[in-house]
Amino acid sequence: MAAVCCLLPLLPASGPLGLPRWLGASVDWPKVGLLACLHGCWESLAQGLPTPCLRLVRTLLRRPPVPDRAPARPCANAFFPVLFAGALMLPPSAAALVAVPAGLFGPTEAHGRPRQVWNGAQLALSAFAASVAFHLLAGPQLLLGSRFPAALLPGLAAVTAFCLVNGVLVGGMLVLAEGRRPIVLLRRSAAAAGLPVLVHAAGGLMVAVLWQGPYGAFAALLALLPLSISAWVFAQGHRERAAHQATVQALVQAVEIKDSYTRGHSERVGRASVLIARQLGMEADRLRTLRFAGILHDVGKLGVATELLRRNGPLSEAERRAVEIHPVHGYELVRGIAFLGEAHDGILHHHERMDGRGYPSGLAGERIPEFARIISVADAFDSMTSTRSYRRGRPVTEAVAELERCAGSQFDPVMVRALIDALAVHDWQPVLPPPGDCIRAVPDIPLGVPEPVRPAPVLPAPGGLPAQGGTVPTAGQP
Repeated sequence: MAAVCCLLPLLPASGPLGLPRWLGASVDWPKVGLLACLHGCWESLAQGLPTPCLRLVRTLLRRPPVPDRAPARPCANAFFPVLFAGALMLPPSAAALVAVPAGLFGPTEAHGRPRQVWNGAQLALSAFAASVAFHLLAGPQLLLGSRFPAALLPGLAAVTAFCLVNGVLVGGMLVLAEGRRPIVLLRRSAAAAGLPVLVHAAGGLMVAVLWQGPYGAFAALLALLPLSISAWVFAQGHRERAAHQATVQALVQAVEIKDSYTRGHSERVGRASVLIARQLGMEADRLRTLRFAGILHDVGKLGVATELLRRNGPLSEAERRAVEIHPVHGYELVRGIAFLGEAHDGILHHHERMDGRGYPSGLAGERIPEFARIISVADAFDSMTSTRSYRRGRPVTEAVAELERCAGSQFDPVMVRALIDALAVHDWQPVLPPPGDCIRAVPDIPLGVPEPVRPAPVLPAPGGLPAQGGTVPTAGQP
């Protein structure tokens, strides 16, 4: 409704309404049409989607359409340079109109036409606000006279208005549609004014200056070329990261379907692992890989009999060996996934102990990969604080005390200390059973670590993979 109101000054009867002269100024319709077409094509290209022209050609040739793969969230940043150039060169209502065709006739998103209409209206409002701010500060006069740097102040005001309106609308939609906390409004508004937006704004300013020069729209198109390439590369990287996340989630869901009592455990281990690593100052790229390792640490349970995973009573020696081989199954399952990198070793060795009595390879001390030492602490901590159908979870303070007691023998003391420091800053609530579930009347599993029944560790088998057998119980395991 607000976006429709922004377009009202374009009507012929809007003159007598007493609007400011610049708000109802005459519109250069060919420029509006060309900018709207550029916005639609460049936005699709930047997101790795088929452009409207390509879809039209496929329709005329009667070829099957390429499935749309547009993002499912509200549009935080479309191809900004074209919209910003329109806000600088056109009256506010015409600038808002530039964003409408791409929103109404662009690729259909995963949530259907309503989300698409919302995105078009959102960008129209943002462009309208940017143009209003630019005109209020006499930006068109400064731009036509090429008065720099005086023209940069209205341009900066236009960027600020665009980002503020865009960020508030995206944050408001997330609050209403996904139940996010209201603080997301402030975060979205602040995030909307980052360095990429400023670079695109500078590109939009360059497009506006060149468009009004002797070479007109042709020079403006040349200015858009490097920006469109960079946006396309960024979109491809984002799509690749989304594919990685989908692969990991599919594996985790398969494990949780098989072992329902550990539902949510994988995500929490990933989160706790990241808390530890951040406390250690780990780089962002490794943090992402570590989170994947934490989420997938139990993926090897897919190779373990379901009856063994769900049994509440004690296991026989053969059954325990069958369960304890799950790190090897997990390693075999994911070792062909190249983007996991260091996560492979974290998955394989997350049940090793600092004293060398762990499994599957009996590694000790610094020979245990860093990812595995982090995940070992995170795994035990979440297991101890989670309530399951056959025993109650422990309070965080008791779980931390147990980790400290086992530091040096079972866990790396550095990782334990990092988790404790992180918990002092980040709240961690113990996992309670779902409403309606009742906990069986069985004794709580003690927190102490039993002495190993077989002191000899298992040596790696030929080919680099660990052999089966030779394991010890671990703190926090059910």
